[in-house]
Amino acid sequence: MFILIGAILVLAMHAGFAFLEVGTVRHKNQVNALVKIMADFGMSAMAYFFVGYWIAYDTHFFQSASLLAEGHGYDLVKFFFLLTFAAAIPAIISGGVAERARFYPMLIAASLCVALVYPFFEGLVWNGNFGLQAWFSDNFGASFHDFAGSVVVHAVGGWIALAAVLLLGSRNGRYRGGKVVAFAPSNIPFLALGAWILTVGWFGFNVMSAQSIEGISGLVAVNSLMAMVGGVLASMVLGKNDPGFIHNGPLAGLVAVCAGSDVMHPLGALITGGIAGALFVHMFTLAQNRWPKLDDVLGVWPLHGLCGAWGGIAAGIFATPALGGLGGLSLSVQIMGTLLGVIFAFAGGYFIYALVKATMGIRLSDEEEFNGADLSIHKIGANADD
Repeated sequence: MFILIGAILVLAMHAGFAFLEVGTVRHKNQVNALVKIMADFGMSAMAYFFVGYWIAYDTHFFQSASLLAEGHGYDLVKFFFLLTFAAAIPAIISGGVAERARFYPMLIAASLCVALVYPFFEGLVWNGNFGLQAWFSDNFGASFHDFAGSVVVHAVGGWIALAAVLLLGSRNGRYRGGKVVAFAPSNIPFLALGAWILTVGWFGFNVMSAQSIEGISGLVAVNSLMAMVGGVLASMVLGKNDPGFIHNGPLAGLVAVCAGSDVMHPLGALITGGIAGALFVHMFTLAQNRWPKLDDVLGVWPLHGLCGAWGGIAAGIFATPALGGLGGLSLSVQIMGTLLGVIFAFAGGYFIYALVKATMGIRLSDEEEFNGADLSIHKIGANADD
């Protein structure tokens, strides 16, 4: 029941992904944002059930229901919980490639990432596959620690998204005469709703990563809370009261604290979240205004890719007893594990999206993009009069 509640909370986070994207994209792409998140989840479930979970944990479900029901079906509920994590990968990617991507080719590419790229690294870290964690422990005295997925989920998703964004190219009209043209969010209330749903669900994402009643810790809950608050305050100040930054700030803090939420002091979590909020504001602004080829609509690379990587490293810093942490981590291992995740995710994502681009094409035509993904793909607008 504990794991099932956690799975339901993380499942609900996908509504947060959907409404965060709906509120950020232009009105002519709102339907597409909603449909992508739902369709991606369905495809992810198939990819992870048949391939990904097998790769990560060497476990499959090709046996009788009587065997699967043993132990009250705990193994199935654990799969459900971990599936909701895996399905976050396409949801993260979706925000980066919004407004100009084809539907089915991008579904296929995201599903391949869930089937192959994500579970391979997941298995290395969370299941000890191929002896990576044992090698870290033998040579550096500690394994790579990522309690709830700052690197395994968020950094991996963010760096896969970066590869997809670069291969897709920027939206038409985004840059004119060498200068950026801002596309304002279509609906701030929807954006805020998405951020709040994600924030609430995150306490299932983090706290219930213990995966047992015995492992549950109020430290994880309060550290998640403090990192969220740090992200809010940093983004509020540095983002100059911009509602987009203020509502993404808590998400940046929560991304960053996932890895070390079980070993940090709450003040360390507050600092971790504050730095993540500042990192998001600075890097999103820089990417949008200075790097014309990096048109990341929701800023998923800075939010998940960079803040997730910071979280992996921050766990090694703020876990130290001198800073109030519980100890047991190696900063050098945290850096190496984080870099490995970043490199593997970007390379794997680039390969898959380049392959799909070469064989099927991943971008809408100029006319389809101009008309909007809602009418071009789904033949209906967000409102009856569209």
